[in-house]
Amino acid sequence: MKKKQRSPRPLAPDLQTYRPTLTMTMSIVHRATGIALYIGFIGMAAWLAALAAGPRPYEVMRQVLGSWAGLPILIAFTWAILHHAFGGIRHLIWDLSIAHTYPWREYLTRATLVASLLCASLFWIALFWTGGRPS
Repeated sequence: MKKKQRSPRPLAPDLQTYRPTLTMTMSIVHRATGIALYIGFIGMAAWLAALAAGPRPYEVMRQVLGSWAGLPILIAFTWAILHHAFGGIRHLIWDLSIAHTYPWREYLTRATLVASLLCASLFWIALFWTGGRPS
């Protein structure tokens, strides 16, 4: 009796099989912002420690964060928080089985990107408009 020949197992999908989409890219960015937030919150803890240590350490931290190198880091951290939050809302909507089909998942993904960029921009514009400085 001849053995029945099995069909070959399918290969795992990779980037050579599927072309990258906006949804795939934003999923990777969501993970990257989550990792960046770990680093950013360590910096926030250092800022709080400087605040608790007294006026001199706080002033040093304030000068570092308000410098030409510190300000872009703060702006990126603000965007990462907002992007990760909006990405979490996007995943919650998907968990509720909403917007899974083609055009809607792309709209939701674009809305996440636009909302995070817009809210971060508005935050920093409002901060500078009112004369506030990061401290």
